[in-house]
Amino acid sequence: MYTGLKTFGKIVEHRAKEKPDARFIRFENSELTYGEFDRSGNKMANVMKELGLSKGDTCAVMLPNSPEFLAAWLGLAKLGVIEVPVNVSYRGDLLAHILNTGECQALIISSEWVDRVKGISNELLHLRHVIVVGDVNEPMPGLISWHSYTKIMDEASDLSLDVSIQPMDPSLILFTSGTTGPSKGAIISHSANFNLAEIHCKFREIGPNDRLYTVFPLFHSNSRYTTVLPALIADGDVVMHNRFSASRFWDICKEEQITQFNFMGSMLTILLKQPPRHDDSDNPVQQAHGAPIPPEIYEEFQNRFGIKLHEGYGSTETGSMTFNPAESFRKGSCGRPVTSYVVEIHDDNDKRCPNGVVGEIVVRPKEPGVLFSGYYGDPEATVKAWKNLWYHTGDRGYMDEEGYLYFVDRKKDAIRRRGENISSFEVETVLNKHPKVLDSAVVGVPSELTEEEVLAVVVVKDGEDLRHEELLDFCQSRLAHFAVPRYVRFVSDLPRNPSQKVEKYKLREEGITLDTWDRELTGYKVLR
Repeated sequence: MYTGLKTFGKIVEHRAKEKPDARFIRFENSELTYGEFDRSGNKMANVMKELGLSKGDTCAVMLPNSPEFLAAWLGLAKLGVIEVPVNVSYRGDLLAHILNTGECQALIISSEWVDRVKGISNELLHLRHVIVVGDVNEPMPGLISWHSYTKIMDEASDLSLDVSIQPMDPSLILFTSGTTGPSKGAIISHSANFNLAEIHCKFREIGPNDRLYTVFPLFHSNSRYTTVLPALIADGDVVMHNRFSASRFWDICKEEQITQFNFMGSMLTILLKQPPRHDDSDNPVQQAHGAPIPPEIYEEFQNRFGIKLHEGYGSTETGSMTFNPAESFRKGSCGRPVTSYVVEIHDDNDKRCPNGVVGEIVVRPKEPGVLFSGYYGDPEATVKAWKNLWYHTGDRGYMDEEGYLYFVDRKKDAIRRRGENISSFEVETVLNKHPKVLDSAVVGVPSELTEEEVLAVVVVKDGEDLRHEELLDFCQSRLAHFAVPRYVRFVSDLPRNPSQKVEKYKLREEGITLDTWDRELTGYKVLR
């Protein structure tokens, strides 16, 4: 286990000196050794320095899982430039909001998404440099400079820079789903990264003989801090793919000799729905960690595939707060708080609830530098989230007499669909821009897999005729594919309380009514 200075650059340097030619990560068609990883990070740090960025500046990264993404992550960390990972599905208003709110001076992006940046270039307040991985088309005139990733990396020095990076320094800004407003950027320190990774190493007993598999993107915290960083700390290695293939999943695990993997959303349910095979339990996987684990499939999944399942609970701001290991697993629970945190259930007056009583899940750190450092450029939101010196998760749950936490639902107005957090506010903002829409409300409704699907309840302007397909066509060019509503219901008005706030709980209770349109039943396709 690595016990040196807890910054990303230092641990990679340590591994590169220790075993430079050992494989660290295998992608679908390439591999990366520790030595190659360290040198690519040095090159990226020198590139950023040449472009005029320095410690404390911000740079966005919009790439698929790839050696280029890892080089960006490491290089920015070595220079002290704060990384802003961007979901590759983002476009339009939300993309502009993240680049502007994060004050991003530079962006590293795949060539396939460059047009999204060109479409909003006049709205970007801070962006000065775009580094393109892939073919660089004719750049647009203006203040933004366009660079070829291949060219500038080929010309860059691979010597390490002498920059003082401390564990409490900001490492990245992770944008959370907006609830009652736009998405907020949670500042995560190097120390918080390591705390989360060390929790996983401890509870999952990750060691040098482990090979961790992830299909989740590096712009999410999941693959970084439950896979890549734990493997670095424990001296293991990683297999990383860009997409989850249910039909090939176990074959990949066998071919790559995977010992552990992570899951989110409906992944377990989808794997269990695959046709049974005689060799289902004949695989090298020993355990898997993630959430949620539907209680009804817990035993069946473990027995069929011959692995142990662990569950946890956390958020972007907190990391993993609780852990429910297989050895003491309690079905339906998220587990008990890990040693770094105090977790309680509070009522609307912020008083602690008795065991078994549902309230809001709140948390405090027991150690410095284990939670997020605040919301970037938004001190008001930071103070509000830390009301009475407890971080308020916006989730509701309860605890039993033995300290096990049970998640009930989301107090905040966000939707969780197949591992993605979706802001109702942001979907509503797009819907309401349609010239035929008067108003809208977006809620999550139960999915036949796990988690939720997106339901849009829409009020059409008087005298207008709006087709469901027309509305979704409008959404497709402005929303991430996973945020485009599956269900649409047209109504004459929305239920409101005396303060004129939409009573979304009523829409959730109504759920899928007879007059609700379902795009999956009509064959409407959402493009990625």
